Amino acid sequence: MQASESIEKPPAICLMGPTAAGKSQFAMDLSDRFPSTLINVDSAQVYRGMDIGTGKPDVTTRRRYPHRLMDIRDPSEIYSASKFRADAIQEMSDALVRGKTPVLVGGTMLYFRVLRDGLAAMPNASPRVRKQIEALAAESGWETVHAELKKVDPESAARIHANDPQRLQRALEVFLLTGKSLTALHRENHDPAELPCRLYFLAIQPTDRAVLHNRIAERFHRMLSKGLIEEVRVLYERGDLNLSMSSMKSVGYRQVWQYLAGELTHGEMIEKSIVATRQLAKRQLTWLRGWPALRALGEPDKNSIDVVLRILETAAC
Repeated sequence: MQASESIEKPPAICLMGPTAAGKSQFAMDLSDRFPSTLINVDSAQVYRGMDIGTGKPDVTTRRRYPHRLMDIRDPSEIYSASKFRADAIQEMSDALVRGKTPVLVGGTMLYFRVLRDGLAAMPNASPRVRKQIEALAAESGWETVHAELKKVDPESAARIHANDPQRLQRALEVFLLTGKSLTALHRENHDPAELPCRLYFLAIQPTDRAVLHNRIAERFHRMLSKGLIEEVRVLYERGDLNLSMSSMKSVGYRQVWQYLAGELTHGEMIEKSIVATRQLAKRQLTWLRGWPALRALGEPDKNSIDVVLRILETAAC
């Protein structure tokens, strides 16, 4: 719970965790136990036509357990963290009006942070500074850019992988323009006052990293058997999408796209997709380790459900 929030606000459950941890199923199990509204917190699941590779529940399941903020954008469109925050606040408010508890579930940690902390006043992009950073990357590689970021903003560097040039560039750009780290700016602009709920953060995560890695590999092979390549082929053949778009940068989609373009073999596509998903899970776990007031539930089971029910009972007192 955020210390600055009024104790009179009703609760909202925030289910966080790495990819393939079982968050979605646990959220649906929870919704069977109390009146709730499920709200998606996955930046890839907002896109229509990206179902298999993002791990959305199937259509039949989604009819039984509707998810707000899912399938709300075309893959050609941008969906920002600021827009997510506004939409999530509206969905939470609507849920409360209907007498339901908001349950926010997903693995996009940036969205959870923006929801919790509000939006920092960030400088506009600077073509001049970006060219400087790109020149450094061209000369010495993005690993060097990552090392420079680590010197001035170690917290952001821990969250951003060296193979994520877009986020690396923005984080270092913010420091060069303001003299302040991205982390510091977010802290200065902490203002959750407009939230309609108290946020209770809970983490679903396997305690054994090897178990999670095996699940990731098994899940990707299931996605392939369900038709992931054909799903991406439809997007690939549209003609208006490309790998510079946020939607097509999603793990799995980028690699299958490269396979369809002849840049990867089938085996390379599988290997790179699994490795990229494991790297994503590692970054998500890094976020969780530094998350304040986080209740770790471990593997989802009946005891985990009981923990959530006790939280709601306590909040109602």
